[in-house]
Amino acid sequence: MAISAKKRKSLKKSQFGLPGSRKYPVDTRKRAANAKARATQQVKKGNLSKSGQRQVNAAANRRLRMKG
Repeated sequence: MAISAKKRKSLKKSQFGLPGSRKYPVDTRKRAANAKARATQQVKKGNLSKSGQRQVNAAANRRLRMKG
C-alpha cells in the first residue's frame, strides 16, 4: 500500500484528495478507500477541516466509481 516518493511525485494533482497540498493520493481504488479513512481520522484529531474531508471524500468517491 505504501507509495514510493518517485511514484508520488509522478502523480498528477488531480490524483490527490487535496490537490493543492498533494495529500491523500487516490490513484488506485485501495488508496482512495484509505484516503477516506485517513481523512476521517484527521478530522477527529482536529488536523483536517470538515470541508477538507468532503473534498477528499469527493475525489475518492470519483475514483471508487471508476472501473479498473
